[in-house]
Amino acid sequence: MKSLRKTRLLAGTLLAVNVLGGVFATQVTGQTPPANPPSTPRPDGAEGGASSAPGSATAGGSPATPQASGSQAPASQSPATPPQQQKPPARIVVPSSLVVVPVTVKDGNGRLIPDLRREEFRVFEDNVEQRISSFSADAFPLSMVVLIDNDLKAKDAEQVQASIKAVVAGMSTADEASICRFDQFFHEGKGFTANQDRLLTELQRTPIDESRPTTAPPGGPFNGPTINGQAAPGVNQPDQYPSTRVIHEQHTKTLDDAVYAAAQLLEDRGRDRRKIILLISDGQNGAKFNSNPYANVVKELLRNNISVFSVAVGSAYFDRKFNRLVEYTHATGGDIYYALKRGTMEELYSRIAEEARHEYTLYYTPERTDRAADYHTIEVRVEREGLNVTAREGYYASGLQK
Repeated sequence: MKSLRKTRLLAGTLLAVNVLGGVFATQVTGQTPPANPPSTPRPDGAEGGASSAPGSATAGGSPATPQASGSQAPASQSPATPPQQQKPPARIVVPSSLVVVPVTVKDGNGRLIPDLRREEFRVFEDNVEQRISSFSADAFPLSMVVLIDNDLKAKDAEQVQASIKAVVAGMSTADEASICRFDQFFHEGKGFTANQDRLLTELQRTPIDESRPTTAPPGGPFNGPTINGQAAPGVNQPDQYPSTRVIHEQHTKTLDDAVYAAAQLLEDRGRDRRKIILLISDGQNGAKFNSNPYANVVKELLRNNISVFSVAVGSAYFDRKFNRLVEYTHATGGDIYYALKRGTMEELYSRIAEEARHEYTLYYTPERTDRAADYHTIEVRVEREGLNVTAREGYYASGLQK
């Protein structure tokens, strides 16, 4: 009996010591022992037992306190899950051999035909029919160099000057233009802009030079220092004096050089735009005074997918069969219009812009032709009868996807 009481007394003493020891530890450390021991890791790397996710209840059963709006988390904290890196957009790769052919189709009265379908077109390269891989009848925004002859007869210059503002009226808000002039020199404008007010102001401030001197101005390119046949920089700048002459019935106006310079301005405009030169001239051209022969100019135009649309004024009306304006439009798939009065000119500007913007566009990858050749001819036909088709006469393989 005594042994039983001793045993109970000893057990009670040990229990009291354990309780007091726990209280003492709590007072010293200020922490409460965890209610549950750490769980044992599972073979798959996850720990057993309940886990708390962001926003879920804590181990004590109370919900997690949300971050106050507008406050910043401590710098030491890092997101539970690092943000996924976004994949770059897939690149659309266009075959380097793709040929793009703008096409204009009109009826016998010169009206545009807007309802042709892809299957009504046939395209031939070097007399070999090609498969049209893609087709578009959508309107394209224009990038346009308005290239104005700066050396016209007084009457022609007056009509052009009065009508040229109509060019801006024919533009859409998506079009852009640069106003340039030429005589013996090329006068570059102020660059491309879609701001129609700015274009109108520029047109008003660049009157056409109506003078046609028979002698060179003092210190000009024929009497002073020259580089490649032109005045040296700072000597007789072309805007200071009339800059064309007639020497032994040969005009010194450099139309070919002007078209070449305009083509270079259009070179870096986007491929999603229709690139055109609106050439307003009487067609006079001093071939011997040009640095760029006609063949080189056409090559530059075709390499950059540029079409020339010409408005022939003055004497050009009577020289339509042999005029340089005709040659450029035929080679590049543009068009030529003859204007004898101001009202006609104003109407033509709008027609040209509309025609260039609404051309059909054919795409094909050349097959069964000599790929070693640089130049290739193009012919476009339509199945519907009685229609007139206009497209460029060829292209240079070295200019594809330039």
